[in-house]
Amino acid sequence: MGSRTNRSDMRRGWILAFLGIAAFSLTLPATRVAVAHLDPWFVAFGRGVLAAVLAALVLLLTRQPRPKARQFLSLAVVALGVIVGFPVLSAWAMRELPASHGSISLSVTPLATAFFGAWLAGERLPGRFWLAALAGAGVVFMFALEAGGGSLRRGDLWLFAAALMAALGYAEGARLSRSLGGWQVISWALVLAAPWLLGPLVWVMARSELSAPPEAWAGFVYVAVISQFLAFMLWYRGLALGGIARMSQVQLLQPVLTLGACALWLGEPLSRSLVGVAATVLASLWISQRAPTRAAESLRSRC
Repeated sequence: MGSRTNRSDMRRGWILAFLGIAAFSLTLPATRVAVAHLDPWFVAFGRGVLAAVLAALVLLLTRQPRPKARQFLSLAVVALGVIVGFPVLSAWAMRELPASHGSISLSVTPLATAFFGAWLAGERLPGRFWLAALAGAGVVFMFALEAGGGSLRRGDLWLFAAALMAALGYAEGARLSRSLGGWQVISWALVLAAPWLLGPLVWVMARSELSAPPEAWAGFVYVAVISQFLAFMLWYRGLALGGIARMSQVQLLQPVLTLGACALWLGEPLSRSLVGVAATVLASLWISQRAPTRAAESLRSRC
C-alpha cells in the first residue's frame, strides 16, 4: 500500500512540477519584453506587490490560519530567494542579455536546488543521481552557451546569482510546504515580502516613465500573476510530493522550453542541436528519477 502511494505521489509530483516549470519557462522572455519598455526595478518590485495582492485575497477568502512562529523564518528565506532576489537580479540581467542567452546561467538551478534540497530536507541520494544531475546540467549549459552565442557576459553573473537565490527559495519553500501547504507557502511569503517591496516600488514609480506598449504590460502581468504566484503553487506541491532533489531535475527541461519560446515569441535564433539535448536531458531525468531517496528522519521532522 505504501509503495503504491509513493508511486502515486511521484506521478502527481512529476505532473505538477512539469506544469510549474512550463510556466516558469516563459519568465525570461516575458521579463525581456517587459523591461524593454519598463524600468527593471519597477518590474522586479511590481511583480511581487501585484502577486502579493492576489495572495492576500486568496488567504482571506479561504480563511487560512497564520503560520506558526517557527515557520516565519523559513518564509523569510523563501521571500528573499524567489520574491526579492531572483526577480531583481533577473530583471536587471534582462536589460543586457537576450532571453535565450539568459538560459545559460539558469541551467545551474536544477543542480543547486538538488544540493539545497539534500541539505535542508535531509534527502540522501546515491552517486548515480548526482552523476546524472551533473551530466544533465553540463549538457544543458553547453547547449545554452552555444545558443547564446558561445560566450558569457556581465549579465550572466547577475543570473548565476539569481539561480542560486531561486534554488534556495525553491528548496526551503518545498520543505515548508510539507507542513504548511504549497500554495500557502508562496502566498504567505508574498504577503510577508510586500511591505518591503512597496516602498521601493513607490519610489521607482515616482521617478520612472510608465508609458509602455500593451505587450510590455502583458509581459509584466505574466511574471506577476503566473511566474510569481500560480506557477509556484504547482512547483512547490510537485517538489513536496516527489522529493526536492529528485523533482528539481525537471528544471533541466526549462532552458529547452525557454529557448523554444524565445524562437516563437521573440524571433531569437534556435540551435539545431535542440533535439539531441532534449534526448540527453530525458535520459538524465530517467536515471535520476529511478535513484532511491532516503530522508534522514531527524531532518524530516523539522518540517
